[in-house]
Amino acid sequence: MKKILFFIVFFYNLNYSQDFGISFSGFVKTDIIYDSRQTVNLREGHFLLYPANRNLDLNGGDINAKSSFNILSIQTRLTAKLKGPDAFSAKTSGVIESEFFGTSDADLNGLRLRHAFVKFDWEKTSLLVGQTWHPMFINEVFPGVVSFNTGAPFQPFSRNPQIRFSQSFDQINLILTAASQRDFSSNGPNGFSSSYLRNSGIPNLNAQLHFLHNGNILGVGLDFKKIIPRIVTSSNFITSKSISTLSFTGFFKINPGLVTIKSQFIYGANLADLMMLGGYAVRAINRADAQEEYTALRVLSIWSDVAYGKGIEYGLFAGYSKNLGADDNISGDYYVRAANIANLLRISPRIQWNSGSSRFSAELEYTSAAYGKNDNFNKGKVINTVNVSNLRVLFAVYYFF
Repeated sequence: MKKILFFIVFFYNLNYSQDFGISFSGFVKTDIIYDSRQTVNLREGHFLLYPANRNLDLNGGDINAKSSFNILSIQTRLTAKLKGPDAFSAKTSGVIESEFFGTSDADLNGLRLRHAFVKFDWEKTSLLVGQTWHPMFINEVFPGVVSFNTGAPFQPFSRNPQIRFSQSFDQINLILTAASQRDFSSNGPNGFSSSYLRNSGIPNLNAQLHFLHNGNILGVGLDFKKIIPRIVTSSNFITSKSISTLSFTGFFKINPGLVTIKSQFIYGANLADLMMLGGYAVRAINRADAQEEYTALRVLSIWSDVAYGKGIEYGLFAGYSKNLGADDNISGDYYVRAANIANLLRISPRIQWNSGSSRFSAELEYTSAAYGKNDNFNKGKVINTVNVSNLRVLFAVYYFF
């Protein structure tokens, strides 16, 4: 432990020259959380997705109508920003960032890698190699909510190993990305795993155009993903049946004075790896060798976030997501996130008080989910829905360094 502290202090003060250096930043954060009912979440309720469905006991009472409370500091974060001498005629930099969120509920408080990448910057061209946000998570346009879910499942949320190329044309940026999966992965016969994308032999591909003007941004993006859920059927025959999907996003951010307005629209399929609704299902099975054919479940999602102020900031987030069903009728298993939710709605007002290096934040997060049953003969659409809602009261304390 003493050696670790020595190296942290050593590198913190390291600055051999203007060509090399390392600086540390981050924050200590504690979240105080109250939920009005049980929820679908990660890490003991810290990362909230949506309220849990009704679960009736023998008397008809809803078991999941029980409230819960927790206090957690696992979002505490440390970031190291690196700079080095020019290479290949480019400015070089790097980032290593971690937190104590762990990689599973069993690993709560465990140190987890968030970002680890190197970046080469030429005059109008840049190349990023390493792990950072999925390109569908727009760095310049994401909700300013207090909750660690950052607007999920309405907002794409995933960090991926990737190669990202950016080219600037004055006020237009072209961004091309090839990504794999690691902590956030697709669903399939063996649960959530990166193996389905790896077995396809093709990375997740993304292309975007960003239009920039006076700090405002307008953008569009297209995402392609191909996965192979199985390499052998349940009857022990080799299979290479795949499912390929396209997803589209449009987004903007404007800054009129002290007001910041952000919004994003997503229309896509098989988005479970982005912590969103949807996925895919089996539409047909060959009885001779158990070869499966797949169909993707499509999702429409839109969110908006408005913030006002500086020392004291007021904000409001609103999101809506709808399960649009599949392209075909379904005759087998679903590999999705929340197949039985027809739509989700969230309204989330907040207030944040900044003073020096500290911040107090308070947020109300109301989320409603329409639970029902899948109609396999109508492309898996959810019918006979009942709305279930949760109110989260969140108070957070930050100390930035």
